[in-house]
Amino acid sequence: MADFKTPLRGDIMPEPTLRRLPWYLAYVSMLRSRNVEYVSSTAISKEINVDASQIAKDLSFLNIRGKTRIGYAVAALERVLRSYLGFNRDHHAVIIGVGSLGRALITDSGLTRYGLDIVAGFDVDAAIVGATINGVPVFDVAELKSVIESLGAEIAIIAVPVEQAQHTADLAIAAGAKALWNFTPFRIRTPEGIVVQNTSIYAHLAVMYNRLNISSDK
Repeated sequence: MADFKTPLRGDIMPEPTLRRLPWYLAYVSMLRSRNVEYVSSTAISKEINVDASQIAKDLSFLNIRGKTRIGYAVAALERVLRSYLGFNRDHHAVIIGVGSLGRALITDSGLTRYGLDIVAGFDVDAAIVGATINGVPVFDVAELKSVIESLGAEIAIIAVPVEQAQHTADLAIAAGAKALWNFTPFRIRTPEGIVVQNTSIYAHLAVMYNRLNISSDK
């Protein structure tokens, strides 16, 4: 079976490696559901189109090494990946901006499977404030600080119009948020020590359209 030691959490993992780990987790989770006991880096490589040597290198950051001709124990590999990525722990989050995108995130049950627990929503629209969406209460933005403190939320999801992005980020940080998941195309500025993850749907669309145009011109 594979050799699983304590992950090297003190090391700083390169971001490209960190971004690939959920791919591996998704695949080995599927294998476990099929009662597959072992998997090699070569087999993973064929399914997710990442070089086998890169997979082995990525997993070595977690102090995980497969056995020759046997590979990795699927259940153990899944457990270590899920633990390292933080998907096995609850992370309380609030979402600021409960429009169509905000509502979709609140109702996305997949996020809870990966440890993200949206405990409250915030908006400035009086027609939305006071509502409950999928069991999540929506408050006025003026209550942001008190609610974040009472619910112990460290993550703020920003899903507001682009012109409100920086102001909203400032409010969230002042209210005690330690990490921001920014869904706007605006590059928000934050003090040192605040974690920011930008997920711009429009940026991904731009890349897709550009590659599609290049492909069509050939």
